Amino acid sequence: MQAMAEREEHHVLAGNVQVDDAYLGGERSGGKVGRGSENKIPFVAAVSLTDQGHPLRIKLTPVPGFTLKAVALWAKAHLAPYSAVFSEGLACFSAVTEAGCRHHPTVMAGRKPKDVPEFQWINTVLGSLKTSLSGSYHAFDFRHDAARYLAAFTYRFNRRFDLATLNERLLTATALCGPRPLRLIRVADGQC
Repeated sequence: MQAMAEREEHHVLAGNVQVDDAYLGGERSGGKVGRGSENKIPFVAAVSLTDQGHPLRIKLTPVPGFTLKAVALWAKAHLAPYSAVFSEGLACFSAVTEAGCRHHPTVMAGRKPKDVPEFQWINTVLGSLKTSLSGSYHAFDFRHDAARYLAAFTYRFNRRFDLATLNERLLTATALCGPRPLRLIRVADGQC
């Protein structure tokens, strides 16, 4: 998963990009509920679209929170300038303009995702992610492992056009990544 994460970190999304706020994890018994739960890891979900409106590449990136500063930093690292960014109106996404992008918010006003077809692909990606994680991993530490699990899903999604070479490409990515002692991986996660 670390090799997948390293291969994905340099790709940027360009053109028409749909973004949404999302969370990994859930409430713990006796803990805070909703977005304030200490077991929830916020991440930005984004999908770039072809000119025909089909998904091309995705980014699933943990962020410290959905603030203007966090989204501006995310946009500068993961979006190409002049991209058109479409969001469901969360105020922090206006910060993509600091990365030279145009922001096109759509206020949801209580509508369900199925009632807003212009966000079909970002909602499909998030639904696929949820199904993939719940079907493959029965328990993992969201706080420490979120970035790698999201990167592994992203890596596979972004290479779906050539599944025949996926294993070979992953082997190459792993060889190019080189050894990563557990100590260094924990430092990257903020555990040490």
